Amino acid sequence: MKLRTRLFLSISALVTVALLGLLLGLISVLQMAAVQQKLVRDTTHTLEVGLKLRQNLGEQLNLILDPDTDPKSLASLQENFQALLVAGLEQGGERTGFSKASSNYQTFLQAYRDSTSPSRSMGVDDPLGAAFNQVRTDLIDSHKQALEHISRSEEHARDHALLVSGALGLMGLAVVVLGFITAHNIARRFGQPIEALVKAADQVGQGNFDVTLPVTQATELNQLTRRFGLMADALRKHQATNVDELLAGQQRLQAVLDSIDDGLLIIDRQGRLEHLNPVAQRQLGWDASRLGSSLAEALSRPELEQQMRQVLRGGSLDRPPDDLSIEVDEETRLLTFSLTPVSHPQGPILGAVMVLHDVTEQRAFERVRSEFVLRASHELRTPVTGMHMAFGLLRERISFPPEARENDLLDTIGEEMQRLTQLINDLLNFSRYQSGLQKLELAPCTLDDLLERARARFAESAAHKQIELVSELEPPLPHIQVDLAQIDRVLDNLLHNAIRHTASGGHIRLHARRHAERVIISVEDDGEGIAYGQQGRIFEPFVQVGRKKGGAGLGLALCKEIVQLHGGRMGVFSRPGQGTQFYMALPV
Repeated sequence: MKLRTRLFLSISALVTVALLGLLLGLISVLQMAAVQQKLVRDTTHTLEVGLKLRQNLGEQLNLILDPDTDPKSLASLQENFQALLVAGLEQGGERTGFSKASSNYQTFLQAYRDSTSPSRSMGVDDPLGAAFNQVRTDLIDSHKQALEHISRSEEHARDHALLVSGALGLMGLAVVVLGFITAHNIARRFGQPIEALVKAADQVGQGNFDVTLPVTQATELNQLTRRFGLMADALRKHQATNVDELLAGQQRLQAVLDSIDDGLLIIDRQGRLEHLNPVAQRQLGWDASRLGSSLAEALSRPELEQQMRQVLRGGSLDRPPDDLSIEVDEETRLLTFSLTPVSHPQGPILGAVMVLHDVTEQRAFERVRSEFVLRASHELRTPVTGMHMAFGLLRERISFPPEARENDLLDTIGEEMQRLTQLINDLLNFSRYQSGLQKLELAPCTLDDLLERARARFAESAAHKQIELVSELEPPLPHIQVDLAQIDRVLDNLLHNAIRHTASGGHIRLHARRHAERVIISVEDDGEGIAYGQQGRIFEPFVQVGRKKGGAGLGLALCKEIVQLHGGRMGVFSRPGQGTQFYMALPV
């Protein structure tokens, strides 16, 4: 039999027994109510009739005792008395006792007719008085019988109620017993297989697929246990297949990680080192014993702790971190690193990845290059300055006609010497920033004044190309501490590039706003834009991008060095053909 059929029959039997008991009790109560109602109605009528008869009999007595009584009045009372007796007999029959009173009243009437002086014959020993007393006694007995009938009816109703209560109690007890028996059978027949399924599910969840399930009489449970067994068997086979695939995939992933040219460190959610590839082991001089330790402690870099927490929260570093200086085999190595969070597709952060790149030789080359550029610039500056002065004296002493070709040649020589002087100055400034020789002279500055002065310096150049140059500020803006001359140089370079790469009729916007503890200053244009492939190298020295090239490619590199020296960072956002936005984030 199916499980739902068993449950339906069991519950139906309980409900049927309960409804039968309720119906029996309801019928009994209705019957008792009807009987009591009829009893009250009959008894009330009997008592009313008896009261009227006693009143009528008393009035007859008064008229009989009065010698001057009108016979018609007495006859009317007698007729009314007999009518009341007839009504009482019709309502209650012999039960009310009115039949005896009716018979004795006829005797009283006959004695009244036979008496010559009724008023003097009402004594107890007289026939008329004795007949009157008998009628009065019969009426009193009728009243007592009605009251006794009420008492007997109450006792009968109480006995009937007790009987019905007992029957309902037995019915309720039968329902309870039947319910307990049904519940026990359901628990025994269906509870044990379900508990076995729960234990089997726990074993499957723990990886044990060899489970045994009992056979029951319920069709649904049998189907469930059979399909559960098939599922466990399929999972066992699937596990055997997946374990091999997982091992193979893990080996492939391990081979990929080990073959990467850069050092790779995998950090868990608690900031602990979880894995490092062989390249990282060689770069850091570590072995597998470092696993499980904190990265900041292992590298002796306390500032890494804050950076690691920021990355594990899903953020990014505000500025490129400084190089790591590591002593390995009595040799100093310089390593650059990047920290990237590893997140699940649904959102939670699973850990982080640290990529190390050995830049020891690159930093040595850059140091040599910076020293060479610095010395070469110094060496070139003196003869170029002398040539420039000599050329100025020569221009003062030589004169040619205004239309002579020689004037154009002299102007070209002056412009090229000026460009050469500017190039040497840029090389010297860039070398000072990279070598850390440049010092800042910080002073308080208001952003509205800073942007307005920059706009005023380039208003004429923008107007010449019919370019709209505006400045916008989002208050409130704080005061900042900057080197005004250096920040002016950054803004001049950005505005010069924006005007240069914006067509006539374009727009350039100087914008400033506050973001947390930083102030964002941006220069935005709607010019030709920068190709995506070139945006990553735009801040490198000696790199020029775009169709309009010129200079040595040091302008943006110098701007980035100035902003970083202020503790800020610089970036670019551009879409080819839609314009470019250069921004610098300076600390408040």
